[in-house]
Amino acid sequence: MIHLLAGGPGSDHGHLVALLREALTASGFDAPRIAYIGAASGDDDGFFRRLSPLLQAAGGGDIVLARTCRPAAARAPTAEKILSQSDVLFISGGDVEAGMRTLEAAGVIPVLRERFAAGTPFIGLSAGSIMLARKWIAWDNPDDDATARIFGCLGFVPLICDTHAEDDNWSELRAVLRLSDVGARGYGITAPAMLRIHPDGRLEPRGGNVVCLERRTDSVTRIS
Repeated sequence: MIHLLAGGPGSDHGHLVALLREALTASGFDAPRIAYIGAASGDDDGFFRRLSPLLQAAGGGDIVLARTCRPAAARAPTAEKILSQSDVLFISGGDVEAGMRTLEAAGVIPVLRERFAAGTPFIGLSAGSIMLARKWIAWDNPDDDATARIFGCLGFVPLICDTHAEDDNWSELRAVLRLSDVGARGYGITAPAMLRIHPDGRLEPRGGNVVCLERRTDSVTRIS
């Protein structure tokens, strides 16, 4: 089971802890050892210090930062060991494209795929949720839509999603869908919400609304 949380600036900590508790309870572990993956924020220690107490308040045990941004010779064995020995893998927020590049440069994507294939629970937050999905978008020139390009993410959940972007009407998610096949769907996880993906592929919104957009022939349309 995978859980995708929106989070975002100004998130209510009590509500976030409640959602994290649901996700950790569903993992089946008592006080699980959690590997914290901060690739999307450059292993920002401030993020780690703010989120670790929330994970522990939600029922987590040891929270260990699996560093992926240090020099390659120093980082990879330690990160791989942490990822291999943890009960739950948590991918934090930041920048999606930078996060994927960091994971690739660190050489840890194979071990993440191994843990996923073995049924290890994953939790994403904000950009981390998007990284667990199929793909995302970036612009070589933010002022020129012609420079938009799609890049692959981990693909552990078979969908496209965005998080806490309801205030701009999911503009980046809509951009991804415009570059996708007709019939493609994307899910917008609103700031208070979490999307639970069951092993059979069933989607279950928790704690808030999750909207669904669909690529039509000449438009991207909200269908729920």
